[in-house]
Formats: sequence, C-alpha cells, structure tokens
Amino acid sequence: MRTLLLLCVCVSVCVSAAWAQDTDYDTYDTDTKTTKNVTTPPETVDARGHRPTTRGHDSYTPNRYSPPPISGGGRYRGRPSSTPTGAQTVQEKEVQPDEGGCTHAAEEMGVLCPTGCELKTTLLKQERNVKTSINQLKPQVEELSQSSNTVYRYVNSISTSLRERQIVINDNSRVVSQYTDRVEEQHAYIKETVDTVFPSNIRVLQGVLDKIRLKILKLEKAIQTQREECNEPCTTKCPIPVVSGKECEDIFRRGGKDSQMYMIQPDSFTAPYRVFCDQSTQNGGWLLIQNRQDGSVDFGRRWDEYRRGFGNIASDSGKGHCQTPGEYWLGNDRISQVSKMGPTEVLIEMEDWTGAKVHAQYQQFTIQSETSNYVMAVDGYSGNAGNCFLDGSTELFGENRTMTIHNSMMFSTYDRDNDNWVPGDPSKQCAREDGGGWWYNRCHSANPNGRYYIGGAYTRRMAKHGTDDGVVWMNWKGSWYSLKTISMKIRPFFAST
Repeated sequence: MRTLLLLCVCVSVCVSAAWAQDTDYDTYDTDTKTTKNVTTPPETVDARGHRPTTRGHDSYTPNRYSPPPISGGGRYRGRPSSTPTGAQTVQEKEVQPDEGGCTHAAEEMGVLCPTGCELKTTLLKQERNVKTSINQLKPQVEELSQSSNTVYRYVNSISTSLRERQIVINDNSRVVSQYTDRVEEQHAYIKETVDTVFPSNIRVLQGVLDKIRLKILKLEKAIQTQREECNEPCTTKCPIPVVSGKECEDIFRRGGKDSQMYMIQPDSFTAPYRVFCDQSTQNGGWLLIQNRQDGSVDFGRRWDEYRRGFGNIASDSGKGHCQTPGEYWLGNDRISQVSKMGPTEVLIEMEDWTGAKVHAQYQQFTIQSETSNYVMAVDGYSGNAGNCFLDGSTELFGENRTMTIHNSMMFSTYDRDNDNWVPGDPSKQCAREDGGGWWYNRCHSANPNGRYYIGGAYTRRMAKHGTDDGVVWMNWKGSWYSLKTISMKIRPFFAST
C-alpha cells in the first residue's frame, strides 16, 4: 500500500512539474478581479497592444513551497556476500525483522509462525511507517490542490477574457460591415459624380471660358482700335459760331437757337471759353456743365483737374458744326462763377440701358468759390428721378439716409478729402473708393462722376473697392446700377411766362 501511494504521488508531482515547466506563461494578469475590472483601454495605446506597457518582459514566479527530498530506508536490503572456495564458513544467523523473537530450537527449521501478539506488534510498526509516509504526502497533496485551484482560476479568467474578446470582435465586425456599406455607397456616389457631374460641369465651364475668351478678343480689338485712333491728338475742327454771350441763356436770347458748341464770357475779367449749349430742352438756354454718355473720359481726376475742367466739349458728326456733346466736366471755377452771377437752376437728366429717361430739377443751385471748397447749395426740387441732393437715399432710414444728403457738402477728390467720413483718414475716403470727384457726404446717394460700367448692373466684386462706385442715382435705380447717360445743365432762373 505504501508503495502504491508513493508511486501515485511521484507521478502527480512529476506531471505537475513538467506541465509547469513546459507552459509558456503570457504576461496577462492572473488576478481574476483585475482582469474583470479593466474595461477601458489606456489613452495612449502602446505598440504592444493590450499587454502591460512596462519595459522588459514579465517573468513567471512559481509557488514558494517546495516539497523536501524523499528520505528513509530503501525498499531493498543489501546483497549477500559470495562464499570463498576451499574454506568452511560459518553461516551467520539471519535476523528476521518481523519474526517477533520467535524461533525454533533447531535453526534448520526456520522461523516459527507468528502468534496474535506478534501480528499486532508487526501491524503497529507498519502503521507507524504508513503514518509517517502519509504525513510526508499531505504537504504535497495540499500543494497539488492549491496548484489545481490556481490553474482553474487562470483557465476561468482566460475563458472570460476570450468571451469578452469574442463579443468585441463581433461588435467590431458589425461596425466594419456598416462602414464598408457606407464606403461602398460613397464610392458609388463619387464614381457617379466623377463620371457624370464633373464632365458636365467641365463642359459648362469650358463654354463659359470660350465666351470669356471671345469677349477678351473683342476688348483687345477695341483697345487696339482706340490706340490707333489716339496716335494723333484729338483736334476740334468745328467752326465757332458768330453768336456768343455771357452764358447760354444770353446766347439764346441773341439768336443762337441751335444746340451746339459756343463761346461764352461771363465777365470782362475772364477769358472766353467753349461750352455746349442745349437750346431745345425746356425752351433752351441750358449750359452743360457735366456729361457722361459712353465712358470715353476718365473722371477719377485730381483736385486741380476738377478745378480747371477736363474732357471733350463737342464733336462734329458731319454737319459742319459741333452739335454732338462730348464727355466733360466744365470746371469748378467756371461752374462757381456762372452760378453766382444770379439765381440759377440746375437740370439733371439721366437714361438707363433700356432707354428709359428721368430728370431731377432744382430751382436754386449755387456753388461757392474754392476758398470754401466749392460748397454746393440747392433747393426747390421737382422731377421724377428722386430728390437725392436734399433727401438722400429714400431706401435708407435714419442716419443711414441723412449721411447720403449732398446739399451743403464740400467738393472732394481723391487727393483732397473734404467729405464727412472721418476727415483726414485715408482709409475712409469717399472719392478714393467711389471713383470720382463729387460733393460727398458719407458717402452718396448720387454719384454722376463715378466709374462707368457698360450694361448697367454691376456687383461688389466688379467694383475696385467693393463699394457702389458706378454712375449711380440711388432714388431711381439703386446702388448697384450704373446709368448709361447723365448730364447736368444750368441756366439763370426766371419765372416762365
């Protein structure tokens, strides 16, 4: 029985030791509670994935208890020594360990059969030996039990971790499948867009580009034509009419009834100069002080040019006299001189690109001298274009409207800032942004000397500074419509009969 128990224990210990040595322990934590509580990954994932991020490789530490080596007597006795030949030896009496002291009188007869007392004594001796072996085996059995429990817990934790990982894998597979479907849908949409929409848009843009190229070619031809025409300086070949006077009303009363270029001399201290007289509108007598009709003259001029005047007074269309007015500004000095000769009225006529015409008329119009920066004063409005000079832009309200009134304003150019928009600040200068000299406030409801836009409507992107810098009369066409023609005419005011 003792031999059987020892054999079982040795086999179990050897198997356990061999399994413990051959197992490749991973670096998972064997604590079940720790494994279950760790549910969220760290913020920064190490290159090693889910394993601990400590440096080096974790080592396996076996159980501290180690059974002692087996001790005690052997299972075999010593071998008998061989008898030498030629000599008579005396056979020693063999002591039987379990004989109980009972022997025959004659040695040849051997050992007597044991009695009950002797059997009891033998059994007690064997019991002591068995108890000793059992006591030696108990620690080993306890160690095997602990090792089995540890292995069970480890296997259980691995099983739990595998189940959790399987759930995560299933979830990931589902998410991957969903995203794969979305990617396929987006890929199909992109492919359809690239195959159909983009080519269509490219064809449209190609058409737009071709049209722009044609327009550029036309503009280049027009520019070349203008350059060829401008190689020689423009000269006026119109005959000067014999009739002259102080202004156009005086010429009309002296018999100059045709609308054309004349010579006037407001006083004897001023040299005569050429002007265009309109002798047909409202019974004639109008002196043209400003005219815009084709954009051929740049009105973005300096203060001195506006003071002296610029542009083309008139041209001959083949009738032998200059009956066609040109684009020009008469000059602030001359306008001031004529308007201060007595009560003066002003007529502003304008036309859009569809041929519609309107006018604004003021019975009182005076421009002061340069010492006051040519302050403008008007009153007595009538007409159908809208009263921009006195009321400002009627589409605005409150301060936004009143700051567009032009009455009582000084004249401003880009090199002489006299407007009401932060005087002295070059970044807030109406004349620089709105394209020409004018009686700006902050800034305008009317801008007859602005930039000339062909076609009428224009946008912020087309404007040089993103402002409404066209030939504007806001109370008729708004800020983003540039008129085709606009003219300002003055004559002495008198009651009509």
